[in-house]
Amino acid sequence: MTSARLSHPDERYLRHDSVRDVVFVMGAGTSYADGVPLQKDILPMLLDGGIQEISESEIGKALKQFIGDNFYVQSATGDYPRLEAVFGFMDYFIQQQESLSAEYPLERILDLKENLIKAIHYIVNLKTDMPSSVYHKFWEHIVSINRNVSFITLNYDTLLEQAFEPFYQSAGYIDYCIHLMNYERASVLKEYQFWTNPREPVRIGTDDDPMPFKIIKLHGSLNWKYCNCCNQVLLTTWDRHIDLNRGVFVGYTRPEREVYDYVCPLDKTGFRTLIMPPSYMKTLRHPIISRLFCEASLEIRAARKIIFIGYSLSDADLHIRALLRKNVAPETEVTVVNRKVSDALRHRYSALTGNVQFLHTSFENLVLDGRLLESLLHV
Repeated sequence: MTSARLSHPDERYLRHDSVRDVVFVMGAGTSYADGVPLQKDILPMLLDGGIQEISESEIGKALKQFIGDNFYVQSATGDYPRLEAVFGFMDYFIQQQESLSAEYPLERILDLKENLIKAIHYIVNLKTDMPSSVYHKFWEHIVSINRNVSFITLNYDTLLEQAFEPFYQSAGYIDYCIHLMNYERASVLKEYQFWTNPREPVRIGTDDDPMPFKIIKLHGSLNWKYCNCCNQVLLTTWDRHIDLNRGVFVGYTRPEREVYDYVCPLDKTGFRTLIMPPSYMKTLRHPIISRLFCEASLEIRAARKIIFIGYSLSDADLHIRALLRKNVAPETEVTVVNRKVSDALRHRYSALTGNVQFLHTSFENLVLDGRLLESLLHV
């Protein structure tokens, strides 16, 4: 925390407790009830999902050609490659600095990878514009029962944050645990200075009792735009649309609804996505992702209880397994909430800690069964 003086008598620092009662680790199963596709559904949606904006776009056509040229695809029988296999194949050539062929030189593979990330961004974003009653109810329980919690999420969608809106200010503020361009006071950023920095003093209303809630998005987020010139992130809560013909973020003027290209307000560089795709050859060297992993380590070490929801701890997520294995203390209570509790799932989690229990239920049912969620929130 900064040692600067408070500038207003109603301001105060919002401090986290040194020990966290509950850390939630959230996977794709938490957003499944709201229609956000699972990882295994993304390539079928991209290649044969009947999404006209993708199938008729330049990016969509190029990706379908590349995947068809290099993998076995048979839509009639539902045979599609795994998404992490496609990214892993691309990453091999990128890391080796090699071309695949005359048709697919290294430069084109780099473009195809970025465009595949943008296509995933587009598909997931299709399902995140509607408010989630499940996430809203989830926040109601947290605000009323135990606010000494934090969240580590592997999801790109913004359903968790959007559902927090009714509790904003009165109950707390969201801390993404990274520096946002929105916090800067430069005049060119004036229209983006709508996001409160919970690590600076905040003005407290008479009836408010806010807490900072850490939401650590280890794989990035749909509402983050990254400038690889100034290495900063701009938070845009609603403008998340991508032109799939040109591969650029676009926004809309208000109220005219005229389309414009999103560029960094500071240096006019085109923004890039900030989501880490599934791959067998992940790299964690991105400065933002690296920072998030440091924050996640601190939260895991500080946790009395860790609750995994809708997360299978897949073999492709070795980086997550390493993060947990290094930081979960033997005395930390671990609960795994999943719709399907298979032997393989039990074995993966039991390898992390001997202090684990399994709940065979979905995120939706956990939230609707208020007594069960309440029992998990108590320590």
